[in-house]
This record gives sequence, structure tokens and C-alpha cells, in this order.
Amino acid sequence: MVSLVQNIAIDCADAYELARFWSAVTGRPPHPDDRPGDEETQVLLAEGPVLHFNQVPEPKTAKNRVHLCLRPETTREQEIDRILGLGATLVSDHRAPDGTGWAVLADPEGNEFCVLRSTSERAADA
Repeated sequence: MVSLVQNIAIDCADAYELARFWSAVTGRPPHPDDRPGDEETQVLLAEGPVLHFNQVPEPKTAKNRVHLCLRPETTREQEIDRILGLGATLVSDHRAPDGTGWAVLADPEGNEFCVLRSTSERAADA
């Protein structure tokens, strides 16, 4: 017997607004029943688990122990710029002069995530 990953839960102060941010990042819709003020919301990803947002009273105080890593369809640089425009912030930059590496961003509530190189950028180095 095995277990399947049903969702990835993210604690937050405003579940609906954070789901809207991640919906824009992933290009995937929020759950059709979710409304402003809901304490739990979801973003329905095309494949794999659902992103599930839980509204909690306490603020984020430390680095995430688990985080999402995004592989964009465009270039890493274009995706970083796009997501920063959606309201993310740059936390740390691990991009190397040779084009390898990644950037760590944070969503509007401070949850860290990485933006990796695209598949085509990785293939160009092979």
C-alpha cells in the first residue's frame, strides 16, 4: 500500500487572495466555489496535487521547510520578471554568470519558492 499526495497545504493570512496570486503564477484556476473571505481555498493544477490555502491566525515567522520549485515555459528571467510583477519579492539570487542556477522568490505572504531554468534553457547546456 502507498499514499498519494492529495494537496500541498500553505498556511496564510488571506486564503482567497493568496490563491488568486498562485492562480496567476500557475495559470490555473482557483476552485470555482472559492470566494473572498473563505478560510480555505484551492488552485486546481493541471497535474499532480492541488495547492490548498489554509487561513491561520499566526504570521509566518521562519523560512519554509518545504517549498515549491517552478520550471517556467518561458525563460527563467522572463518568469522571474512576470512573477515579481504579480507581487512576489526576490529573496535570494542563485543565478550564475554561466546561466545556471535559480532565484528564490517569496509570495505576497512571504512563502518562499524557487524559479528554475526552463526545459529549453537546460537542453541548450546539454
